[in-house]
Amino acid sequence: MAKAYASRIDIAPKLRASMIALLNQQLADTLDLSTQIKQAHWNVQGPHFIALHELFDKLAEDIEDPVDDIAERITSLGGVARGTARMASKTSRLAEFPDGHLDGLKAVAALADRYAALAKSTRAAIETSGKQGDADTSDLFTGISRALDKALWFLEAHLA
Repeated sequence: MAKAYASRIDIAPKLRASMIALLNQQLADTLDLSTQIKQAHWNVQGPHFIALHELFDKLAEDIEDPVDDIAERITSLGGVARGTARMASKTSRLAEFPDGHLDGLKAVAALADRYAALAKSTRAAIETSGKQGDADTSDLFTGISRALDKALWFLEAHLA
């Protein structure tokens, strides 16, 4: 892993290193979710195709800002954002998205499972960063958590 650069940010180097690692893990998971949403968008089929195709496209668009925010927090702490698809795939904790064409509700359920997993790990990251004393990283994760929960609500509404 690349070495963090010196910074005038008033966070101790040990805490910065811990937060960079935490942020990079969340970056990998969030990037993975982003690609899985696009996979669903491209391959969804069934009677609700157009509605789901458009919903998935909106979800993919909405996840772009959190990905960017996480990566920029990493670099602001002096770290290197590990943000290629290959880097993310090596460390993502999300289950792989089903291969092939998917019936609309199966695609919704698969995405809902992945959103729920990422939301759970994001809440854990809120707690970890808060306990370790990085309120800014905790706040970043709090905003992301709210957005993930809202997207999960949209998906779960289709499964009700």
